[in-house]
Amino acid sequence: MTDFPHAVRDRDVPSGVAARMSTPEPGDPRLARLSLNQRTTANWSLREAVDGCTAAGLGSIGVWREPVAEAGLATAARMIGDAGLRVSSVCRGGFFTAAEPAARAAAHRDNLAAIDEAAALGCRTLVLVPGGLPEGDRDIAGARSRVAEAVAALVSHARERGVRLGIEPMHPIFAADRGVVSTLAQALDIAEQHPSDVAGVVVDTFHVWWEPGVLEQIDRAGERIVSYQVCDWITPLPADTLLSRGMVGDGHVDFAALTRAVAATGYRGDVEVEIFNADVWAAPGADVLATMARRYVELVQPYL
Repeated sequence: MTDFPHAVRDRDVPSGVAARMSTPEPGDPRLARLSLNQRTTANWSLREAVDGCTAAGLGSIGVWREPVAEAGLATAARMIGDAGLRVSSVCRGGFFTAAEPAARAAAHRDNLAAIDEAAALGCRTLVLVPGGLPEGDRDIAGARSRVAEAVAALVSHARERGVRLGIEPMHPIFAADRGVVSTLAQALDIAEQHPSDVAGVVVDTFHVWWEPGVLEQIDRAGERIVSYQVCDWITPLPADTLLSRGMVGDGHVDFAALTRAVAATGYRGDVEVEIFNADVWAAPGADVLATMARRYVELVQPYL
């Protein structure tokens, strides 16, 4: 059973500290653009996540392909639509860096399917995670070149289906295993080879907060920003760095500066909270959403 609406609302998770403000109620206009990325409540099914968003008063959800597949694509689309939710993004396509032709062809087919799934969900944004170095490969420049080639091969199908490809640069700590595209500047170098209505970038605060000149790169991105995702960079890093994302406000990211820069480009889309964190995942989902909403209206929404 989904753990809402009667969750503990006066303590933030995962810190356990007293909340600095009351939880916004459903219908609060400040929540209009807030979206739950499914990985923030990783233990919830798609049904539970949809119900959680509705109970919390959110207008959108960022879905992952695996739980959508578990529910069934048509069922998922109907479930989300019946709840009156937008799909802010579909995650994920990508993983383009395999060297073997057969593996690259398989990745291409999977990405075509991801585009079709996004279209079936009524979502315009497919997040692309570039992929890391193949085992035993040290040619990072070659891997980045394969990313650019693979994105180019998807452009025609994405345009036909009305889906925008969002290249997500990833913090350099993930360059070897997940994302050889490490900066917003590098992602834009790839996206700018194609029209802005089909190829763009994802601005994820966790991945770009450190980048020298990031505010200038956000300005450069302009209308190519297809998704704005927020969470914090916390220290010390856990042993599994994939789980090092923190709740907004618990770490080192300057959300005011980054959000102002994104807003200045004219971005009017949803703002997803995407957190990979074992302690967040262990907390009751409704408490996670309550903390998420409070931190968003305090630290992000005023700067949109």
